[in-house]
Amino acid sequence: MTKTGDMQKRILIVSQHFWPESFRINDICDGLVEKGYDVEVLCGIPNYPTGQFFDGYGITKNRRQNKNGVKIRRCFEIKRGNNSNIRIFLNYISFPVSSVFSLPYLLRQRYDKIFLFNTSPVLMSYTGIVLGRLKKIETTMYVLDLWPENLYSVLKVKNKLLRAIALRVSNWHYRKTDKLIANSKKLREILIDRIGKDESKVIYIPQFCEKIFEAQLVDEVLTNRFSGTFNMVFTGNLSPAQSFETVIAAAKKLKSKGYDDIKWIIVGDGMSRTWLEGDVEKENLSGVFEFIGRVPMEDIPKYTHIADGLFACLSKTELLDCTLPAKVFSYYAAGRPLVLAMDGEIQQIVQESGAGYIVDAEDSDGLANAVVKLYEASEKEREVMGKSAKKYYFEHFERDKNMAKLIEFVG
Repeated sequence: MTKTGDMQKRILIVSQHFWPESFRINDICDGLVEKGYDVEVLCGIPNYPTGQFFDGYGITKNRRQNKNGVKIRRCFEIKRGNNSNIRIFLNYISFPVSSVFSLPYLLRQRYDKIFLFNTSPVLMSYTGIVLGRLKKIETTMYVLDLWPENLYSVLKVKNKLLRAIALRVSNWHYRKTDKLIANSKKLREILIDRIGKDESKVIYIPQFCEKIFEAQLVDEVLTNRFSGTFNMVFTGNLSPAQSFETVIAAAKKLKSKGYDDIKWIIVGDGMSRTWLEGDVEKENLSGVFEFIGRVPMEDIPKYTHIADGLFACLSKTELLDCTLPAKVFSYYAAGRPLVLAMDGEIQQIVQESGAGYIVDAEDSDGLANAVVKLYEASEKEREVMGKSAKKYYFEHFERDKNMAKLIEFVG
């Protein structure tokens, strides 16, 4: 049991996103509880990625919960709705503003540590930082999206003054947090250089995935359904940052060359889904795409099992290449060949691991050629790639090993 003196160590988690939304913070909380921490989460009302409040949740519903020993306190937030720029902006600012009103309650509580799980926006950590400074509690931020660069992949901000303000606000959050965890080595270097924090206070830990993604789950119905095609599978959030334009262009090229049996299977949901489905239809690609929609996390291995290859892309955006997408780690855990179109550190990882093929971000020709290489590879060659991915996963990305490293750093 983790204790402070004779008392169980208490940790406050601040994260706009939490269960039943599918984010890795859910598993981190489970890991902290496993190690004896008393965990409380300050979060928002679940509505990601669909933009609508999940069933059973709302402004007055399920604002206080307890899940597997984790106490949950939900703050008001404006749902993302149709995921337009204005709705995303309102969603981004509503949680940090409303979470401030929880300070009177939080100031009366005893916490030994504060952990900030920072996806987007960076503003979501504000209340945790303020609480830490007021009560002199050490804060640790897990930086998963670098701001303001990640903002520009969603909202096109050109005004120089607004961009300067966004940079200043972002750097304030990073500076005022005691310790930072970066999800890539390059991101760690950027954070140290940008804010001048002591190197010992910034550590690299990859955004490890849940153990469920290691599983080999066979669904006979699903296997039979896709038995006659070469299956390229994507799992996760459908957003502008995923550069599905690159996928559409690659699929169009392959179809024009007669590769009609290559099936692009999309498992997930998000703000780009409506556009993506419309573009697939417009380009007469409906026959080679399959949209599964959002499925429970525990069902994902059923889809990775039918994959001949797992694919993903990222947009070519300012410093977006310094972060490693969470789905890459779950792809490695699945033990299937990867085909990626991304810049940055991930290129070296794929090449070093021998787990598949990677081309530059937004290179649709390169993506199409990589898929053809995988398609024309022998079953034995694809099996070797999958085994290499799995081996690399257990050496570098495995959940328990990285969870222990995270808990030791948080303290």
